[in-house]
Amino acid sequence: MAAGKEIRGKIKSVENTRKITKAMEMVAASKMRKAQERMRAARPYADKIRSVTANLAYANPEYTHPFMAVNPGAAQAAGFVVVTTDKGLCGGLNTNVLRAVTAKLRELDGQGVKAEAVAIGNKGLGFLNRIGVKVVSHATQLGDAPHLDKLIGPVKVLLDAYAAGKLKAVYLCYTRFINTMKQESVVEQLLPLAADRLKTHAGEPGWDYLYEPDAKVVIDDLLLRFVEALIYQAVAENMASEQSARMVAMKAATDNAGNLIGELKLVYNKTRQAAITKELSEIVGGAAAVG
Repeated sequence: MAAGKEIRGKIKSVENTRKITKAMEMVAASKMRKAQERMRAARPYADKIRSVTANLAYANPEYTHPFMAVNPGAAQAAGFVVVTTDKGLCGGLNTNVLRAVTAKLRELDGQGVKAEAVAIGNKGLGFLNRIGVKVVSHATQLGDAPHLDKLIGPVKVLLDAYAAGKLKAVYLCYTRFINTMKQESVVEQLLPLAADRLKTHAGEPGWDYLYEPDAKVVIDDLLLRFVEALIYQAVAENMASEQSARMVAMKAATDNAGNLIGELKLVYNKTRQAAITKELSEIVGGAAAVG
């Protein structure tokens, strides 16, 4: 029964693995609800600051912020803010967004545009280092909740470089949460602020403003807050997507472990039955020979 003992060992091992994946599924489900609540709580602020920024953009003020200006073609470099997870075991979440980043990098490389990146999350940092993209700063080990003070420092490197005219564009790459079963990889232009990022509802009246102390101070602060809101919302969406993807992946792993245990038990029973039948045949054969 050496084969039977080996199969019993495999069954025990798979059962232990199933316990772990089941526990991880339950933890991810709990974190997913909190991450979704955090993501939805950030949306009203993002929508309101988008509306105010849009009104300013179309008010034709006497001052134009560098974030809204297109840098001249002499700047042959682009920036990427790549948002991924710190941990794995979340299905194809990171693979999908990094594949989209790779496609965009290849497209820009064909135009002779070099890339600089800020990595948010361990997986993206490791990937960018492997493919040789220049990583100017990074933020890892963010925990289960995004904190703006940990994000803005690294990202400000790219924002300052764009404002100085060293980058022709900055792209934000993350995974957008749609629902528990579906997440979408996104590579969108962060700077210069595109018109579709600032659009308001059709038919809304335009506004004119009096700036205190002056337009430059107000618009500088407002647009910085707007970009911060976009980045925070992207990280919050990515974290909600991470927990959803992990829960689904761990549920699939638990179900597969259950199926494997069933198959191994069937093989074990067949092996055991074959051994018993063989022993009975030997006993009957021996008794017949003696008789």
